[in-house]
Amino acid sequence: MEVTSLMHKRKCIFLMLSILMLMNLTDLIYSQNAVSTGVPFLLIGPNSRFGAMGETGTAIADDATAMHWNPSGLAFQDKGTEVNFTHSPWLAGLGLSDLFYDYLAAKKPIKSLNGVVGFDFTYLNIGEVIYTDETGRTDESKNYKAYEFAIAIAYATKLRDNLSVGLTTRFIYSRLSPNDVTVGNEKGNGTAFTTSFDLSMLYKLTSGPKMLKNKFSFGVNLSNLGPKISYVDAAQADPIPTQLRIGFAYNLFKNEGNDLTLTADFSKLLVNRYLDGTSDAFYKAMFTSWKGGPDGIGRTVQSSLGFEYWYGSPKLIALRAGYFYEDPSNGNRKFITLGAGIRYSLYGFDFSYINTTEDNHPLANTLRFGLIVSF
Repeated sequence: MEVTSLMHKRKCIFLMLSILMLMNLTDLIYSQNAVSTGVPFLLIGPNSRFGAMGETGTAIADDATAMHWNPSGLAFQDKGTEVNFTHSPWLAGLGLSDLFYDYLAAKKPIKSLNGVVGFDFTYLNIGEVIYTDETGRTDESKNYKAYEFAIAIAYATKLRDNLSVGLTTRFIYSRLSPNDVTVGNEKGNGTAFTTSFDLSMLYKLTSGPKMLKNKFSFGVNLSNLGPKISYVDAAQADPIPTQLRIGFAYNLFKNEGNDLTLTADFSKLLVNRYLDGTSDAFYKAMFTSWKGGPDGIGRTVQSSLGFEYWYGSPKLIALRAGYFYEDPSNGNRKFITLGAGIRYSLYGFDFSYINTTEDNHPLANTLRFGLIVSF
């Protein structure tokens, strides 16, 4: 293939990647003032339950999907094994039938380790990429599938009865093209991989005023700490989406048959990019990103609110809702989330729905479906 064709293909690939930035703190279709990263699929809220609560879950994290929201929450799940699966036809507003997202999480207490071990697998199917040569002609025999995935393992333990910490390690793989790429004198290929780790904490208030005792929890998750991901050379490497999440949860009331919890999450992308395309290493960007990049890009914090109401004893039916807000200068995503869930014996089913405030938004009418099996 000629260099011009390769450059054309690479341009198409990264245009697709730009669209996928809608999944993290970026909404490039609606705002130019957004921080771009590699592998933004790591920031998709994976499960239906917390997705329906405005994408909040850092201070609850009481099922296997704590792997994403706050792995330290696994430490409080010291009874039984759970498998949690979510499927979503992602970005329904784009009308791409082959773009979907799958997430599998599991957790198991291990007494000999004095803690709980978690596992998750995240998969984003980008779909079929149509091969086009320099003249614009297509060749179906050269079409290929593009996808990205990540595999993570976590360990969480209690430091005290009301305080836990967690550590996660992750392998990340991105396949945007199976072919070698030559741009000028630089050679690379359309696949890349890297690793990352998470540090987390969850605190539950078990003493103090009656209005807070056994009702309030606070969580922190510092995720995707790791080296950049590179498709061509190190100078053009993209930072992965290092993120700080802080969450609060308050159980408004709980009696036999009724349980209502309010939640709030605040998150910040700890990435600092410059106009020439370079970026700070993750350990430096953790500090420099707070002042923002050019024109203050990336300085603001995402906010989300949610609630969850359970009916039944034991819990049987759940109703959920939430609101997600992002500053117009840094992505401009705003949407309402709705959802419900049911639990019976060892099984659970959840679904969530995104209702965007703008017409023709790519996230509009996005659905997530989740299945839980507990042993």
